Amino acid sequence: QVQLVESGGGLMQPGGSLRLSCVASGSIFSIYAMGWYRQAPGKQRELVASITSSGSTSYSDSVKGRFTISRDNAKNTGYLQMGSLKPEDTAVYYCNLKGLGRDYWGQGTQVTVSS
Repeated sequence: QVQLVESGGGLMQPGGSLRLSCVASGSIFSIYAMGWYRQAPGKQRELVASITSSGSTSYSDSVKGRFTISRDNAKNTGYLQMGSLKPEDTAVYYCNLKGLGRDYWGQGTQVTVSS
């Protein structure tokens, strides 16, 4: 069983930066692929960034060039560095781990971008 806890969300002005963290416990973090998803009010949850167990990354077009996903396997922690934030980035952000036929989710952290 894997437990995920996200942190780092908050209120930020447009153009600002935030770093989200996702700490995993209960299993071997390094074997899982990790993704960051977001869900805005009235919209479906969408994948914004992902990183494989070997470190390969991918991004949605909406965040490419502004967000960076990374992981520190020694700390069982994943990160989403968000820059040049826009109001449309406002959402609840969720960390996800996939592997061994399992799918784990954190509780989410709210990111609000507003002046």
